[in-house]
Amino acid sequence: MPVDQPAYPGRCSTVGRVGTLALVEFNPFSIEFYDDPYDMYRWLRDEAPAYFNREYGFWALSRFADVVAAHRDWKTFSNEHGLTIDQLTDPSNPMKKSSIIMMDPPDHDRMRKLVSRVFTPRAIGALEPMVRDVITAHLAPLEGEREFDLVADFSAPFPVEIISQILGVPKDDRQQIRHWTDAMLHREADNPATTQAGMKAGLNQTLYFMELAKERRDHPADDMITRLTEVEVEDDDGKLNKLTDAEIAGFGVLIAAAGSETVTKQVGNGVVLFARNPGEWKKVRDDRSKMVNAVEEVLRYWAPSQYQGRFSHEASTWHGVEIPAGMPVLLLTGAANRDEREYKDPDTFDVDRDISLGIGLGHGIHACLGAAVARLESRVAFEEIANRWPEYEIDEAGLQRVHMSNVAGFSNVPVAVAA
Repeated sequence: MPVDQPAYPGRCSTVGRVGTLALVEFNPFSIEFYDDPYDMYRWLRDEAPAYFNREYGFWALSRFADVVAAHRDWKTFSNEHGLTIDQLTDPSNPMKKSSIIMMDPPDHDRMRKLVSRVFTPRAIGALEPMVRDVITAHLAPLEGEREFDLVADFSAPFPVEIISQILGVPKDDRQQIRHWTDAMLHREADNPATTQAGMKAGLNQTLYFMELAKERRDHPADDMITRLTEVEVEDDDGKLNKLTDAEIAGFGVLIAAAGSETVTKQVGNGVVLFARNPGEWKKVRDDRSKMVNAVEEVLRYWAPSQYQGRFSHEASTWHGVEIPAGMPVLLLTGAANRDEREYKDPDTFDVDRDISLGIGLGHGIHACLGAAVARLESRVAFEEIANRWPEYEIDEAGLQRVHMSNVAGFSNVPVAVAA
């Protein structure tokens, strides 16, 4: 059964007091969480590593070792009920098994094989010229400007162009994919439910990819959607079947969203972190071989996906506390990445840090399919920014963060550069 949480005399969301101590509430839909959850994360790791939120009815794991272990144990922590609190707490969730990310093995394994070949190391290496061309084309209009927004003007529009090209989305439709995705992920403060605009955007995006699948069946092209119309999948009885348009749309919605939002937030986060840590920025400017590890450190320090939702199929015990079966569980990547049990001085941004196991883009069977593409895009983006603006300043007062379900980062990063 859920247990009462300890008290914490700190700066965080509270639900009451016992004497002079605040009773802590970890609310992943609060403004405080969107802006800066790291004091809260520290409290969770130290005082309530297996935490229960009574208001929203979920558990949370926050220590690095626990989050990694839970990611690996898909039999206990299932994806089949969804990813977000509203999905996980809805027994009639219509999204169940609607895409690969909401499946467990064996369905998950069969579906993942269909697209994993696009994201092999060899395939990713072949993408670099295209990635660099897209990035430089989006940076070109900013050259010569003294002030601009490196998210709104750059890291927001370019990633969807890359992932859409891989999928086969026509050029004129690509930015619409981004706007639909933004609406789908947006959340109002203290409300875990998708907005009406978000539900409409999700429906429109699904219908769009269903129509694109139909188009590619009649007019094949050299893209992922075409290949998905052609493959056959073996069912539990050994019978081969082609994917339906709805199944292909599930792939399209997932890959388009993950391939655009993750990189947008990762690049924006990095721009801010490098500006606040000019010594680290100088290191990667002077020695570009450090850029690969710098990408990992940005992912660790400010993970673009702060948590991943799971559903407990079996009871499990963590630090003397039982998480019952049949409960939503959040695996707090953002908290795990700052765990001093795993990292020395975890609140220090250090591009030379040894990161033996990076979980900033997930872990286990549900690790991000396009993680290698995201890392490639981030590295190239930082390299090209360094080529053009070796020194820049951010307008701290103009920074704005998104309010999204499990995506974290900036919607606006105004910068000023030298002439």
